[in-house]
Amino acid sequence: MRIVDVREITQPIASPIRNAYIDFSRMTTSLVAVVTDVVRNGRRVVGYGFNSNGRYGQGGLIRERFAPRLLEAEAGALLDDSGENLDPDRCWAAMMRNEKPGGHGERSVAVGTLDMAIWDATAKISGRPLFRLLAERHGREADPRVFVYAAGGYYYPGKDDDALRAEMRSYLDRGYRVVKMKIGGASLSDDARRIEAVLAEIGKDAQLAVDANGRFDLETAIAYAKMLRAYPLFWYEEAGDPLDYALQAALAEFYPGAMATGENLFSHQDARNLLRHGGMRPDRDWLQFDCALSYGLCEYQRTLAALKVSGWGWDRCIPHGGHQMSLNIAAGLGLGGNESYPDLFQPYGGFPDSVSVEDSHIVMPELPGIGFEGKSDLIRVMRELAE
Repeated sequence: MRIVDVREITQPIASPIRNAYIDFSRMTTSLVAVVTDVVRNGRRVVGYGFNSNGRYGQGGLIRERFAPRLLEAEAGALLDDSGENLDPDRCWAAMMRNEKPGGHGERSVAVGTLDMAIWDATAKISGRPLFRLLAERHGREADPRVFVYAAGGYYYPGKDDDALRAEMRSYLDRGYRVVKMKIGGASLSDDARRIEAVLAEIGKDAQLAVDANGRFDLETAIAYAKMLRAYPLFWYEEAGDPLDYALQAALAEFYPGAMATGENLFSHQDARNLLRHGGMRPDRDWLQFDCALSYGLCEYQRTLAALKVSGWGWDRCIPHGGHQMSLNIAAGLGLGGNESYPDLFQPYGGFPDSVSVEDSHIVMPELPGIGFEGKSDLIRVMRELAE
């Protein structure tokens, strides 16, 4: 078997929303297809992948550097020992040939996008859902029931507190019991009012997480911490720059509740440095590394190994991104759950059509690969690229 083609298209996922740092008016994503010569059930096996929201499409890097390395690899160099399936680690090594260490910026997104497609193809060729393939490889018992929370609460033109409350209520009506909103894009007093409005709406039916998207300096992060600690929040997310480990460590002195960060760290080395120097507390805090932005699942497994060495349980990971790839990792490797965007970044976010949310949990369907074929609006876009 072999990879016969790699295709990429950059597509808009634009929206008028904004967080504390960026707006999404020109946001894009790269959709890729890794085409193999394997046929299953009368259809050629194609693996699909895309990058998470918040980072732009990486078409140039994919087309000019990483896809050609896959296509130029020697016959058999990308296969497992049986010669009958892809070996994602060998594919990853081929993509990273002639790449210097460090510089975990946009290339980590390009590689992560292709890595997703490679794993999708690998699991499809094996005839199993990716989460079961992962569990088997790690000697674990897969748990198809996964915790999910609803992410939203963005700043939006003309959106008042009543609209924010209605949005959060809609998530509860759809089965979520943890919801998240943005902070840091308004004044502290305005954000306090917005938080109180949401808490009044959800009452005891749900918990609220807040996300500053790395906007604050230390002084502002502490001021918000003093305000936020009066509320029963699920977590306080990404207060400062993701690489400012000293800020994160100092913040723990002022915020006794749970904090979360990591979505903008793109390698196992960065994750290890966060745990070494960021003051994160394994008994209450959460790690949000997103494989689609950080060199893919091959690298994510190295990140999980670094967590284990540092004394962290994998169940303290709830990845950013809201995509089915992380859902499979959560179910297969026992992560703490996954983010979800019920109304945003479609058709890439969300679940297969048959999946519903109950008590903030979903049950993974038994679909080969990542399960994109179960989401009708998404697989239609994917097949337009490669089938």
